[in-house]
Amino acid sequence: MKPDILEVQPLELNFLFELKKQSSCSVQMINKTDHHVAFKIKTTNPKKYCVRPNVGVIDPNASCDFTVTMQAPKVAPPDMICRDKFLVQSTVVPEGTKEEDVTSNMFAKEDGKIVDEKRLKVIFLSPIDSPELSPINEPSKPVHDSESRELKDDIGQKDSFHAKVDEGMEVSKGDGESVEATRKEETFKKNEAVKRIEEPVKQSQEYIKRNEEFMQMNDTQDLILAKDVEEMKLKVKELESKFTEAKAAILHLTEEKRLATQEKHFLQGELDLLRSKRHRSRVGFPLLFVFMVSLVSLYIGYLLHS
Repeated sequence: MKPDILEVQPLELNFLFELKKQSSCSVQMINKTDHHVAFKIKTTNPKKYCVRPNVGVIDPNASCDFTVTMQAPKVAPPDMICRDKFLVQSTVVPEGTKEEDVTSNMFAKEDGKIVDEKRLKVIFLSPIDSPELSPINEPSKPVHDSESRELKDDIGQKDSFHAKVDEGMEVSKGDGESVEATRKEETFKKNEAVKRIEEPVKQSQEYIKRNEEFMQMNDTQDLILAKDVEEMKLKVKELESKFTEAKAAILHLTEEKRLATQEKHFLQGELDLLRSKRHRSRVGFPLLFVFMVSLVSLYIGYLLHS
């Protein structure tokens, strides 16, 4: 007998069967060894089911859950019986093996390699509001010959009892006790049938409650995420508008700086021109004075010689 590497709970995938509606269920895998274990999940109908995750690595003495989602069925299967199966394969792998390292070759049964396999079957459950609350694909129990004979004897005793009453005859104590025992047996069978029906109903209700809580949690997380995304979009738009304004201000200041530089160069040129004119005027006045003095001196000298 091969040792169990993974403990899988449960061994049945219970789906709430409703046309045009998806249904999901979760399965827990427990690593019962002191080694790292890789797992891979296969199904006979991969187009109908979505498994997340379908491969992975579980640490020693740890657990991992995977979720199976059944696509929304369009029609009911023949006889309302599901023949789909799932296979959970597991094997010991070296420490440090990652999820992306898991391949199909790891689960090949060769060279004495130990590969643990767990087979899961699919069970369809009727919705809560359906008149039939028991599992859809639960086969009806055959009635044994002994039970059939007992039922016929009970019916015969009932008919005999009612016939005696109708005819006004006295009913013996033995007949009354037999009828009372039959009634008690029928009541017991009815209670047992009700218990068998109520148990899957409770399981379905718990499963639906867990799914609703999970969906509500996902919806809340989606709303929070959507709100955060909208806030980030508003902040990005605000930053973009501020960036546009800053860019326009930088262009305006750059243009003003260019105009100021041009005006500065123009004023510098005008100042240099004024300085040169002033310098020329200062230099020309003494020369004219010297020239006039020379002319006056020459004229006086001429007069003195004459």
